[in-house]
Amino acid sequence: MNFLLGGAYEGAVQLARAAAALAPARGGKLAATFRARRGIRARYELWNRESRNPERPLVWMHASSVGEGLQARPVLERLRSDQPHLQLAYTFFSPSAERFARSLDADFSEYLPFDSRGDARVTLDALSPRVLAFSKLDVWPALVAAARARGVRTALLSATVAHRSRRRSRISSAFTRAAYAAFDAVGAIDEADAIRLLQLGVRERALSVTGDARYDQVWARAQPSESRERMLAPLRSERPTVVAGSTWPADEHHLLPAWIAARREVPGARLIIAPHEPTPAHLAPIEKWAAANRLSLARASALSRGADADVILIDSVGVLGDLYALADVAYVGGGFHGAGLHSVLEPAAFGVPVLFGPRYEASRDASLLLAADAGAWVSDTSAIVARLEGLLTRADTRSAEGARARSVVEKGLGASARSAALVTELLGS
Repeated sequence: MNFLLGGAYEGAVQLARAAAALAPARGGKLAATFRARRGIRARYELWNRESRNPERPLVWMHASSVGEGLQARPVLERLRSDQPHLQLAYTFFSPSAERFARSLDADFSEYLPFDSRGDARVTLDALSPRVLAFSKLDVWPALVAAARARGVRTALLSATVAHRSRRRSRISSAFTRAAYAAFDAVGAIDEADAIRLLQLGVRERALSVTGDARYDQVWARAQPSESRERMLAPLRSERPTVVAGSTWPADEHHLLPAWIAARREVPGARLIIAPHEPTPAHLAPIEKWAAANRLSLARASALSRGADADVILIDSVGVLGDLYALADVAYVGGGFHGAGLHSVLEPAAFGVPVLFGPRYEASRDASLLLAADAGAWVSDTSAIVARLEGLLTRADTRSAEGARARSVVEKGLGASARSAALVTELLGS
């Protein structure tokens, strides 16, 4: 980054730091993003004084939000298991990841400060990492430059760049190219990602193809678990079940009438629906729809025993990955919405056929399921009806498609071990 761009970048970051002091006590996600940075330097320094053990090497993993965190988690778990002498730090950017971060076995977990030179200095002083690893693509130029100047080894794990990513634009590249070129090790998800990472500035000698650690994460979550069985017990039923996960109103516009139509062929079918944002404003229209169609509906939080309702409405977050264990068919939301398709790997790991809307091109996982005849994209209400009827009325078709979906996940296993090996190599060097 040249002098003028660097000055403009630092100025923008300082404005963000100033906004943190003015952020209201209440507000949406944006306000929370700024509010979380108040007093952040002091929190890092306090942990340094009270908990940092200089005799133990520290690996710092950064993941912007929950999606990137799901890629980071199996790597952290492997490092914890294989090298218990390490201290592990985990940082995140989005407020949506705060709860997820608390669930990780890390010695230190905190928001990442805004990317100013001063904040980079304070965080590196406090954590004193041997290795700083980023998950997926969330790269911060000032932090990477400061880490490299101190001799901290840097890595990018489960790295991916979408074909139409804005990261590939000239403007973005002007700010980030030096950071990509500074990485000591980059593990790309596949060969196509590796080529695009080279175009962003990653050095060829630092680059290898290691796969996507999310495959290990969803596979582990799909294995039998007593805690999951206890959690799902009130929701279990013998009725054919469609689980619709992370849906937006644009998905529900097609899915809900399609499900009504499909029930004419499968009268006993039920729907478990987990909206992407289970806010009152999102839940109320679904309840109104159920009442208008004379369907029984129950909120999951109010269930204490067998779920006989036609519609189970999930009114909490953090449970979707387990709900797919109940599914005969899964519908994954986002394919009719601009925010992007949610994870199709979660139901696939349970051996469940997967449906999703037409806006899936940015999802490598969806493309893999389609290529394996393990999932289907649906263009409108009538297409959803046809797929639901075909899968719910034919157990053999449903079972074969689900087995192919599970096989796609199996073929992707092992990335977390390869990613952890990159970190271990950097620790040794």
